[in-house]
Amino acid sequence: MPQPPVFEIDPNVFHDDPYPILKRMRAQAPIAFVPALNAILITQCDDIFTLEKQIDVFSSDQPDGLMTKLMGQNMMRKDGNEHLAERKAIFPTVSPKTVQNVWKKAFQQATIAVLDRIAPNTITDLVTDFAMPVLAEALKEMTGLVNMSWQEMDRVSQGMIDGCANYSADPQVEARCNDCTTSIDRHIDQRIASGFLEEDLSLLAVQLRAGLSLEQTRANIKLAISGGQNEPRDAIAGLVWALLKHPNHLADLLGGALSQLQVFEEYCRWISPIGMSPRRVAKAYSYKDIQFYPEQRVFFMFGSGNRDEEAFEKPDVFDPYQDSSKAITFGAGPHFCAGAWASKCLIAEVAIPMLFSRFASLKIASPVEFSGWAFRGPTSVPVLWQK
Repeated sequence: MPQPPVFEIDPNVFHDDPYPILKRMRAQAPIAFVPALNAILITQCDDIFTLEKQIDVFSSDQPDGLMTKLMGQNMMRKDGNEHLAERKAIFPTVSPKTVQNVWKKAFQQATIAVLDRIAPNTITDLVTDFAMPVLAEALKEMTGLVNMSWQEMDRVSQGMIDGCANYSADPQVEARCNDCTTSIDRHIDQRIASGFLEEDLSLLAVQLRAGLSLEQTRANIKLAISGGQNEPRDAIAGLVWALLKHPNHLADLLGGALSQLQVFEEYCRWISPIGMSPRRVAKAYSYKDIQFYPEQRVFFMFGSGNRDEEAFEKPDVFDPYQDSSKAITFGAGPHFCAGAWASKCLIAEVAIPMLFSRFASLKIASPVEFSGWAFRGPTSVPVLWQK
């Protein structure tokens, strides 16, 4: 049984814009070993949808993975009953009911405060001045780390994201990541010492109440911070850019012909904030005449699956009217993102509509560049408006 074919890439080009390379991979070698990433990339939507569910083969348990080493073994790096037990423990925090009844009000308050802060200006960067503080304030409430400044929340999230994507083993990146996890642990200890109200539904409170160990609790809070800040931040800023670049869709959104959820889901299909999810091959397995061997590293390329020509009518076009139901933005298997409801609420129900309601004359001030393949988003989105 043959092993996956080798597919060479330039990592720098891939980082700048992975989509043309992924398109060639889907056509020429949809399952291929990429030496530059030391991993087997799976790039077609149907293959990802099928294989991600086979946790006995493609395991999330990665003891030697960067996330586990740097942040502890969180529930995303566990399978089966272990994963389900921790997922059940955090459900009171992330359930649709809690999101609507508790967190949405906090999201609105945070967004109003940020909009008030930038309103006196006529130009701002949506990444650093709007999306960053909105997400950080939301995460403070949801995690329970209300003793942390929003600036520190953003810093520690970025530091962990950089650490988990540090495949070149840059020692400075690793050192910054370790400093960030130390800061989170310190803030957790402070909050535990101050105690929790009985009705507290924050991630820290519900995990301790459910009997999870402090080690498990710390790891899952770090997971929430790493995944709950940067990716939604990129989605907010990127979606505003996409709507401003497509004024016909923006007009339909503001006029009610398109829903906020439609444009959100289509944007996250078109430019996936989370472009990849890693797995470890747990046992020998064959699929489509390709042999997988234990301990091989596999990357499920969500960003590629979301541009698959076999799954979407216009894969390379931002069109909220097309059917995006096959999108795997939040995953496809047991590890479907636990924070999906919170993310949809904050972005589609709060941040985007409140921004356009406040600044009806919003325009892009200068060209916008995107970067990244494991995580992808705009580096900045300068906008201006008339007072």
